[in-house]
Amino acid sequence: MNAIIKQIEKAKPFFEKISRNIYLGAIRDGFLTAMPAILFSSIFIMIAAVPEIFNITLPEAFSNWLWKVYGYSMGIVGLLVAATTARCLANSMNRQLSDSGKQINEVSVMLASICGFLMLGASQVDGGISTDYMGTKGLIAAFIAAFITVNVYKFCVKRDLTIKMPKEVPGTITQMFRDIIPFSIAVFGAVIIDTVVRYFSDGTFAELVIEVLQPLFGAADGYLGIAIIWGAMALFWFVGVHGPSIVEPAIAAIIYANVDTNFELFQSGEQASKVLTVGLGNFVGTMGGTGATLVVPFLFLLFAKSKQLKAVGKASFVPVSFAVNEPLLFATPMILNPYFFIPFLLAPIVNVWLFKFFVDVLQMNSFITVLPWATPGPIGLVMGTGFAVLAIVLALVLIVVDSIIYLPFIKAYDAELVEQEAKNVALEEAKEEIAEAAEKVGATVEAVSEADKDKVGSGKRVLVLCAGAGTSAMLANALEEGAKETGIDITAQAGAYGSHYDIMKNFDLVVLAPQVNSYLEDIKKDAEKVGVKVVATKGAEYINLTRDPKGAIDFVLAQI
Repeated sequence: MNAIIKQIEKAKPFFEKISRNIYLGAIRDGFLTAMPAILFSSIFIMIAAVPEIFNITLPEAFSNWLWKVYGYSMGIVGLLVAATTARCLANSMNRQLSDSGKQINEVSVMLASICGFLMLGASQVDGGISTDYMGTKGLIAAFIAAFITVNVYKFCVKRDLTIKMPKEVPGTITQMFRDIIPFSIAVFGAVIIDTVVRYFSDGTFAELVIEVLQPLFGAADGYLGIAIIWGAMALFWFVGVHGPSIVEPAIAAIIYANVDTNFELFQSGEQASKVLTVGLGNFVGTMGGTGATLVVPFLFLLFAKSKQLKAVGKASFVPVSFAVNEPLLFATPMILNPYFFIPFLLAPIVNVWLFKFFVDVLQMNSFITVLPWATPGPIGLVMGTGFAVLAIVLALVLIVVDSIIYLPFIKAYDAELVEQEAKNVALEEAKEEIAEAAEKVGATVEAVSEADKDKVGSGKRVLVLCAGAGTSAMLANALEEGAKETGIDITAQAGAYGSHYDIMKNFDLVVLAPQVNSYLEDIKKDAEKVGVKVVATKGAEYINLTRDPKGAIDFVLAQI
């Protein structure tokens, strides 16, 4: 097993390179930016749909109002994502262009991308515009519009293809003329694509893409496809690379489009049969976080005899219940731990297979709405599939099956820890190392008088980054608590990697959580330009800091 893990670990640099790809990052960050609209619309779709499950008919005027709100939020999410993806990609390219002093106008890029997307996805019907492919069905067209637009702008900016104005002309007007050429080329490029597609087919580019990719989507919706998707996420995370950052952008279009399709089927009285959805990942494949770890902290509490696993169970069962499982992954540890390699990959695959069995064979509805990812897994499963009795049964089955998968490996690992604790050798060595490290840090901090310490930390601001702002909040909260305990004027804020570029200049120190520490070199380049220091943390170190507010303050002071 160790040999297999070592071979997989050798590929970690390659996986990290993929996760840092600016196009995948733009899709991921573009979705994060547009997510408030998606979640907002979900509230209204739930209000409209749930009463029908219990044979309650809403007043027609109220129902129409609910559908209007949904239609002008989720119904145009393709339009929104075209803009947000273009902006995020332009932001990444601007960091590459910064040395040349030339920059892409991110607002202009958003507008051009919207126009390009409308050319690729919208049709004129009876003097109006058809919105059939302006929602989730048009997401692939949205990505393509964004990518074309930003690359056209980059080409024009690098070669200074622009309309130049005299120095006396105000900057806003000058910028407007600078953007005319790239804007025109980008939008007209979409026009040409649309014209060619319509000449050879009866529909829009967005329709053609869905039609061409349908066999691939169908394969991805099968047992092998969903196993590869959620098995890959777990495999990447197991070697320390944030798996969803690699896998989710590749399937983003279809998992959101299928939710829309499922709801249409549900509304027409048919079975919502599309398995590959957002909810399948959030509440089944990664129930309790990547690796389907919801049951693990509770198994630690119930069956573990070692002090280490008992402590991890107590500390992690609450965050894991809300799909934040980094405290569990790094404190156990589960990452790169041979004992957990099989269950960490097997549990997600078995979960999605069971879900597909319930949908295909038992005719349970699949997910018909998008819910916040932090919704506890069993609750999200029941709510997202329309409060079906079978969904409740499935939630219980998943808990039992995951427990059966994980328990033998937990007991084997626990036995080793018990033996280590009985001998007390490895534990004492670890304590001595920690004590030595603490003495060094303590000597550094104590060498500074209390007045000087206040001076060093006075007014300092710390930004903690992780993948989704969940894990980073743990350290940010510990720092805030430590600041109150010590009286040192330090403030902390949690954030998600990818959304930090605009605010990073407002901080003195950026701390990377373990799940994003592979981005250290990338963020250092940006941080140096604004005079901000960046430090990456490792798993156990990060977890210890989140549990020790004063130690977290000392860590920050030592870095500053």
